[in-house]
Amino acid sequence: MAVTDAAGLTTGAVARRLGVSPATLRSWDRRYGLGPALRSEGRHRRWGPRDVALVEEMCRLAAAGVPPAEAARVARLTHGGQAPPAHGPSGAPPHEPQAPVSAQEVRRGGAGGGLPLGDARQECRGLARAAVRLDAPELRSRLLDALGQHGLVTAWEEVMVPTLRAAGRKWQSSGDRYVEVEHLLSWEISTALRRAALVLPRGEDAVGGAPVVLACVPGELHSLPLEALEAALEERGVPTRMLGAAVPVEALLACVRRTGPAAVVLWSQTRSTASAPLARHVAALQWGPAGARLRPVVLPAGPGWDRRTAAPFPRCASLREAVRTLGGLSGADGSVPGPSADG
Repeated sequence: MAVTDAAGLTTGAVARRLGVSPATLRSWDRRYGLGPALRSEGRHRRWGPRDVALVEEMCRLAAAGVPPAEAARVARLTHGGQAPPAHGPSGAPPHEPQAPVSAQEVRRGGAGGGLPLGDARQECRGLARAAVRLDAPELRSRLLDALGQHGLVTAWEEVMVPTLRAAGRKWQSSGDRYVEVEHLLSWEISTALRRAALVLPRGEDAVGGAPVVLACVPGELHSLPLEALEAALEERGVPTRMLGAAVPVEALLACVRRTGPAAVVLWSQTRSTASAPLARHVAALQWGPAGARLRPVVLPAGPGWDRRTAAPFPRCASLREAVRTLGGLSGADGSVPGPSADG
C-alpha cells in the first residue's frame, strides 16, 4: 500500500482493506474507542498495526452477528486493549459488560456489506459481508457451515445463489467496482462444492448405475451451477463424469460413446450458447448390441434454454428437481438404472 506501516495507514486505506466505509470507522471510534492512536501534525488520523487488528476483529465478529458493542469489547480483550470509557459519547453509562459471545451463539445477520440481498436468509448477510471484505478464510468457514447445516441443495439454492446474485447486481450497478468480490465469492463457492464430500454424508453408490455426463455447451464458460449439480449428485451416490466449461462438440460426443451414460446434462447460461441441434445430436447417439441399442436421456439445463430450443427434452426447474430426476435415471433411487432403450 502507499502508506507504510511505520507512518500509519489513512482511514480511507483501512476502510478499503476491510471493505467498510470510512464513516463506519469514524463511528466505531466515537462509539467504542476503536480508532487510531496516532495523529499526524495536521491532526490526520493514522492507523497502526494494533489499531487495524482491532477493527479487523470487530469486522469479523460483526459479520458473525455479534452485537456491535459486544464485538468491540471482545476485540479489545482479544488484542490487549483497554476497557472502553466509562461513559459513551452522549454521556450515558454503557451497557453492563457480558461474557464474550461466540458466532455459534448468536443469530447471524446484520447488513449485507452493501450487497442488495433483499429478503434473504441470515446466512447470506454474513457471507456477503465477508465477500465484500475479501475475507477468504471467513467465506470458506461460512460456506462449509451452510453445507453442513442445511445440506447441499438448500445451501446452494437459499444461501449461495442469493449472495451470488446480489454480488452480480452490485457489480452491474457500480461500473467496474465489485468485480473482485464476485470473482472471489464464485471461487470460494466452487471450492466449497468440491469439498462438500468432507462435511456431508454420502449416499450409497447406485449398484450398476450408468453415469451422468455433465457438460457446458461450446462457448459456455459459466460452470458453477453445473458444479453444484455434480456435488449434489455425488452426495446422493450418483456416478458422474464432469467435463466442465466450454466442452468441444467432438469431446462431448466421444465421452458419451465411451461411457454409455444414463443422461447427459447440457448447461447453457445464455441463449447465444444454447444449441438445439447439439441436444438432438447427443440424444440420437446409440450403443450396444443390435436389437438392444441404448441411448442417453438429454437434459438441457440453465437459463439459456427456452421452451423452443429445449423441446422436446425434459426440463428441470431447480437443482432439487434435477437431482431427483437424474437420481431416478441412474438408479440411485432404487429403480432400474441405465440409459433408455431404443424403441
